[in-house]
Amino acid sequence: MGPLAGYKIVEMGGIGPGPMCAMLLADLGADIIRIDRLVDAGLGSQPSSRNSLMMRSRRSVAVDTKTDDGREVVLKLIEQADGLIEGFRPGVMERMGLGPEEVHARNPRIVYGRMTGWGQEGPMAKAAGHDINYIALTGVLHAIGRKGETPVPPLNLVGDFGGGALYLALGLVSGILEAQKSGKGQVVDAAMVDGAASLMTMFYGMMAAGSWADERGVNLLDTGSHYYNVYETADGKHVSIGSIEAKFYKELLECTGLDKEDLPPRADPANWPVLHARLTDIFKSKTRDEWDDIMGGTDVCYAPVLSLAEATKHPHNVHRGTYVKYNDVVQPGPAPRFSRTVAEIQGPPCLPGEHTNEALLDWGLSEKAIDGWRASGAIK
Repeated sequence: MGPLAGYKIVEMGGIGPGPMCAMLLADLGADIIRIDRLVDAGLGSQPSSRNSLMMRSRRSVAVDTKTDDGREVVLKLIEQADGLIEGFRPGVMERMGLGPEEVHARNPRIVYGRMTGWGQEGPMAKAAGHDINYIALTGVLHAIGRKGETPVPPLNLVGDFGGGALYLALGLVSGILEAQKSGKGQVVDAAMVDGAASLMTMFYGMMAAGSWADERGVNLLDTGSHYYNVYETADGKHVSIGSIEAKFYKELLECTGLDKEDLPPRADPANWPVLHARLTDIFKSKTRDEWDDIMGGTDVCYAPVLSLAEATKHPHNVHRGTYVKYNDVVQPGPAPRFSRTVAEIQGPPCLPGEHTNEALLDWGLSEKAIDGWRASGAIK
């Protein structure tokens, strides 16, 4: 099942965007073997590991890549793979003897996907960092937040997952498609700084056109405008409003009763603070559910601000099956959706080393070789 069924990918065990990328591809049907370190194989005794949802849909093999036998196990798998995912700092895979040169010597067609924060080269390439640092360097963090307030980190969605995992997934699939025509693999350098910067393309265009100020909280989409904002309700909850277009804004005024008032023109940003204050007062006059009854399903461009738990129970999400219950754990289902090659969760989160024997056998490695590697301590 899934559009990527039949493709094989080796994932070098890591954290954050690498596993997220692997989960996305595995949910779409790719057969992915995750290479975990031997020292991590003891994690199987911790039930909480089954809640590491980004580890779902694939199998784990525990390998000591510091040994010659361990490296040979990985290279044997690489010989059969269409792609590889690794998320270490630059130079780590080379020191392990598993860099692009060694890998392409074994499999010239493989697409070698490299996930880093800063990229494979540059003054900061080898420095430690996290999502918050990558989006800070690219101007993203500066742009998110209200006027006069400290920038607000958008979880780790923009750097790790948006600018990282998704761009690596796109790079791998694109590289694999190209390799089918050329017969040659290549390296994909997926840096989170590059991906996060790419996500800001529209805003750089707006800034060049003079319609976006390089200042936080004063623009159309950053809480500067009153018609693209979040408002508190009488019960301390919140609603989201995105009435950008004139016809949607007209409906917003009608639903709130503000169409009967003599309001200043919305086109002039100088009027936005006054209009925002008026909407703030209006929305505090009713509960979130009351506003839901008034605006839900209208063209106001409205939605209630739901908690993580509430989101799983909303009728629209329930109807679409946006969230699924798998192994008694409620979680987001595979995305996007396909009409014919349906994507689905392939299995629960893998524990380190859980599938060593079966995965190696399934990928064609001999039982005799597996027994030898186990005896030498290369696998567990």
